[in-house]
Amino acid sequence: MPPLTDGVRVVTAAEYKQAAACLAEAFAEDDVARYFIDVPDRAHWSEQEKWDLHVEILEYVTYAHILKGLVTTIGNFEAVALWYVVIALVASNTVVLMELRMPPGKNMDDFLTILRSGMWRLNYRLSTEGKRRFFTEFLPLLHDTKYATLGDRDDTSWYLVYIGTRPSGRGKGHARKLLEHVTMQADREGRPVYLESSNEANPPIYRKFGFETVRTVHLQRAERNVGLDIMVREPVSGERK
Repeated sequence: MPPLTDGVRVVTAAEYKQAAACLAEAFAEDDVARYFIDVPDRAHWSEQEKWDLHVEILEYVTYAHILKGLVTTIGNFEAVALWYVVIALVASNTVVLMELRMPPGKNMDDFLTILRSGMWRLNYRLSTEGKRRFFTEFLPLLHDTKYATLGDRDDTSWYLVYIGTRPSGRGKGHARKLLEHVTMQADREGRPVYLESSNEANPPIYRKFGFETVRTVHLQRAERNVGLDIMVREPVSGERK
C-alpha cells in the first residue's frame, strides 16, 4: 500500500456505508451510475426507490474493494477513491460468479468476497434489463477494453475504479490528494494507472495529472449511447518530474 500522506487515510470495513454515501452523492446524476437503474422495466419505481438501489450498489462495490482492494478517503468522507479491483461478474439465472483481479500481479477467485460484500444480491435487485446492462454489457466491456488497452500490463497496472467528491467538498483539492497518493507510488513502481471517465468534464482534469485519453467506448442499450473515455497515465521517472 502507498504511504499515507496529506490527510489521506484507508477506509475500514466498519466505514463502508459512509464511503459509499459519499460516492452516491458524487455520482448522483452520472449517466453510467444511472444506466442500470433508469431502465424501462423499472419506470414505475419512485425516485426514492431508485436512489436506494443506487446507494445499495455502491455499498456492495465499496465493501468488495475494502476486502480485496484499496479504499481511501480524506476529510469527513468528503472524497473517496476505490482502487485495484476489477470486478467481473457472470449471471446465469440465480448464480453470480465474481473474479477479483487485483493488480499488481495478483489474481484470485474469492466466493467469500461475493458473500461478504453482498454483490450477489444484484442478481435479484436489478431488473431484467438492468441485469442485461450490468452483467452482459457493462462488465464485459470494461474487462475487455482494459485488457485490449494495456495488454500484458493489464495485471500489473493500478486501476482507479471510482473517485468522487461530495458537492460540499469540491474545490478543496481532495481529489488531487487521493489521486497523487497512488500515482506517486505508481511512478516509484514504474506502473501505468488506468481509469474510465463517464463525465465529459473530467478528462481535462485528469490530463493535468498525466492521464491521456486512448479510446472511447459506448454503452448502447439505452435510448442514447453512454460514452466512457478510457484514460491511461504512464509512469513518470524522477528525471522527468
